[in-house]
This record gives sequence, C-alpha cells and structure tokens, in this order.
Amino acid sequence: MRIEGSLAAAGRRCYPRTRGVPRAPGGRVTDVKRSEPGAAGEVYAALVALFVACLVAADLTGSKFFRLPLFSIGSYEFVTHSVGMIGFPLTFLLTDLIHEYFGARSARRATYIGLGCALVVFAIVLLARALPVAPSSPLPQPVFDQVFAMSNRLYVASLSAYLIGQLCDIAVFRALKRRTGGRLVWLRATGSTVASQLVDSFVVSFVLLQGSQPAEAIAEVALTGYVLKFVLSLALTPLVYLGRAVMRRQFGLEPAPADDG
Repeated sequence: MRIEGSLAAAGRRCYPRTRGVPRAPGGRVTDVKRSEPGAAGEVYAALVALFVACLVAADLTGSKFFRLPLFSIGSYEFVTHSVGMIGFPLTFLLTDLIHEYFGARSARRATYIGLGCALVVFAIVLLARALPVAPSSPLPQPVFDQVFAMSNRLYVASLSAYLIGQLCDIAVFRALKRRTGGRLVWLRATGSTVASQLVDSFVVSFVLLQGSQPAEAIAEVALTGYVLKFVLSLALTPLVYLGRAVMRRQFGLEPAPADDG
C-alpha cells in the first residue's frame, strides 16, 4: 500500500464543511482552504503520525511498572501497572477521531499503518541489541539489554492486544454510530473504548505474563489495567468534543456518514 494513495483516499473520503463558510456573490465559496480535500489529507496524516507516536512510545516504555498507593483491595495495592497504559488510551481516542471524520476504512488503515511502524521499530531494536558494543559506549551492553530485553515478549503481547483491540473499537464505534444515526457522540466514543479496552487489557496481560504468574494474578493485573483505562476513557471523552470542534472550525470538516465503512 502506497502512502500517497492512502492519504489521497483519506482526502477523498473526508467531508468538507461548507455551511457557514463565507461566500462571494453568486454562491462561490471564498474560504478555499477550509474546503479543499488536500487539507483533509494533511489532517489525516497528522492524526496517523500522532497515533503511531503514542503506540511506539507505549511499546518502548511498557516494561516499566509504576505504583501509586491510592487504596488496597485485600493484599493488592491499587494501583500498580505498566506505564505503557499512558499512551495506549490515546491511540483509541485518535482512532475514534479518525473514524468519526474519515470513516471505518480509514481507521482500519491507520491501525495497519501503526502495526507496520511498530514492527519496524521492533526490528531496529533487535538489530541495535545484536550489534557488538564499543568499549567507549556510554551505555554498557548489559544495561541496554536490561532495558530492551523485555521488549520481545512485551511487543508480541502489546501488538496482539493492539490489533485485536483496535479492530474491536472500530467495529463497536461503527455499530453504535449506525444505530444512533450519528447522534450521541459520547456514547460511541466511550462505549467503543470501554469494550475494546476490556479486550486489550486481558489479551496483553495473558500473553505477557502467561507462564510467569498464576492465572489469578494475571487476571488481577488485567482487571486493574482495565479499571485504569476505563477511568481514562471517561476522562478523555471531552477531548473527543474538543477534537470535533477543531475539525469543524479550523479545517471545515464534517463527520463521515453513519453508514460509511
């Protein structure tokens, strides 16, 4: 798939806004920048770039776990989880914005682009670890390996969960949008994220920790991650409305039809 073709397709599938755009006598649109498809292609490219950045950052930093002693449930202190969960919820938010304005097909395309980019980064990390270290290297090989060694299994776990979760998010978002006729933005944005994050949390936890921890402990980690992502998805819902406002006012775009897939 050629990148130029993907951007052109995204531009063609956008829906420029013409209501409220200044017009000259005779009805000609005078604010050309707000209605040209090229601008929509640039918006799509920017959203995909930000999407990939969040995905790769989450993958590279996910081997560190953080601990915030907020409260305890039995012997488990809430909350302990991978710092990768900082970036992953943002990918679902960006997927919803892409889906809202460019359709389900463009959202799936962004998902596959993100997967391809993450695999390239994974290959580069493997090559970097395999190259012999120089005596003058500021970072010794054992330290470098200690940071990136967990990336192998973590990448498999996170990318498996990413792909399944993203496709689930797109399917639920599309179904809710069609069922509501394009109304109730909060419902499809929050509902799709809540459903997909549940799948994401359990897939990544079981693939990553299977064999190293008992099933009960893995389920506990997965449930904790889901609760965190659920709270974050609710907190990020206002950003969906902010994103819609930016799309409308700055770029003159309208949401894609509810049946656009």
